[in-house]
Amino acid sequence: MTALDNRSSVDTSGTPSPGLYTYDLAPTKKEGRRWGAYNVFTLWANDVHSLGNYAFAIGLFALGLNVWGILAAFALASVLLFLLLTLSGFMGHKTGVPFPVMSRIAFGIHGAKIPAGVRGAVAIAWFGIQTYLASSVLSTLLVALFPGLGRLDDNSLLGQSTLGWITFLALWILQVLIVSYGMQMIRRYMAFAAPTTLITMCALAAWMFHRADGSVSLSVDDPLTGGEMWLQILQAAALWVVIYGTFVLNFCDFTRSATSRGAIVRGNVVGIPVNMLFFAVIVAVLSGAQFKLDGHVITSPTDIVRTIPNMFLLAIASLALIALTVAVNLLANFVAPIYALVDLFPRRLDFRKAGLVSAVLGLVITPWNLYDSPVVVNYFLGGLGALLGPLFGVVMADYWLLRRSRVNVPDLYTEDENGDYHYRRNHNPRAVAAFVPSAAIAVVVALVPYFHAVAGFSWFIGALLAAALYTLVADRAAPARDVDGEAIAVAAE
Repeated sequence: MTALDNRSSVDTSGTPSPGLYTYDLAPTKKEGRRWGAYNVFTLWANDVHSLGNYAFAIGLFALGLNVWGILAAFALASVLLFLLLTLSGFMGHKTGVPFPVMSRIAFGIHGAKIPAGVRGAVAIAWFGIQTYLASSVLSTLLVALFPGLGRLDDNSLLGQSTLGWITFLALWILQVLIVSYGMQMIRRYMAFAAPTTLITMCALAAWMFHRADGSVSLSVDDPLTGGEMWLQILQAAALWVVIYGTFVLNFCDFTRSATSRGAIVRGNVVGIPVNMLFFAVIVAVLSGAQFKLDGHVITSPTDIVRTIPNMFLLAIASLALIALTVAVNLLANFVAPIYALVDLFPRRLDFRKAGLVSAVLGLVITPWNLYDSPVVVNYFLGGLGALLGPLFGVVMADYWLLRRSRVNVPDLYTEDENGDYHYRRNHNPRAVAAFVPSAAIAVVVALVPYFHAVAGFSWFIGALLAAALYTLVADRAAPARDVDGEAIAVAAE
């Protein structure tokens, strides 16, 4: 008997609709959930140590922040992220539902397609870009091992060389295969990639520390000081939170399979404050050691990897960076659009098919051309990213401030007009009314040059404004019943 067949036992105003309820969107049973504290930790052990994050953090050193300023920025950011991600994670554990379904609480049964669609669009673009960055590392490694392959890197087809196409498609297929086996395979890959990543980055930092004779430069020659330094610290902390603006929205995609709240807290404590400060120390060693050696600031760990004199060690380090980038992609940029697509086309797509569609979209947008275009990255992706703060503000204000975490899970899957989340024709106009002006202001702050000084705070401005507006306009007379989804739940992966 399926979970859907048990619907008659559910104490709710409606029954699950085939257009809202599928195996992939259904809540997970509490018994049998497998994501423990270590699995939660591996999310951050992989995602924090991504190549993009290293480039961002090393850029702070280049901008003039000294080592202590970088540590202060990441300490502040880690505290904020720990709080935001723990609150978001608790939502997933309580309800057992993925983000597109979680959004139905605030936006309505069909209105939830707005936040799910925005989150999915951002993720698909970055999925393609991250795959391209990993393929570039693989191409460099192959040419180093087999110099004759260099001739395949001299032509161009749609902006990509033959070797570039080969390495991109190889990693593209690898990720599709991993996702085709579902969340359980992703969990296993995380468990493998996390220690590999940490060992590799520690070894790289130790090697650089040894090359620099056991000391590093604590800053560039002309570091920031006083108020200018503290402003940069605050902006760096804010931007670090913005980088995880996607994750704080759909963290429930993973914690819906968490064994307990305690597992989420323990995994987040080690994975966020502890791991992020460890990350900051590695950044300080890598950038400070390189600056001491030749007076230059690196832009990415790949710059150091390329200087490894031993070919075997070079290959090991490069493969570890590729494994890391794939892990980050699976976490941050593959799962979210899969659930969004399943939510949009529940009768046609399941997890595996939606994964393939997401991957194809990430290919046809030719992400290397996107990445090489500052206009596209800054305005298109930056604009979409600015929308995530207001979405987070509405969802969190509705769940924690107004409903006090009371959710009628079965009613998230019914179109019955008496359902708790029917609102007005299955859309909540009050949520949209809070989101639209907040999103407009966040996008203007993020993209208009006049607001450059506060652009890094656009996510917070949008989130706080949306939360405040929604708290003012929300219907407090709406029902806030607390009904679990066990009667319609499926086994957790």
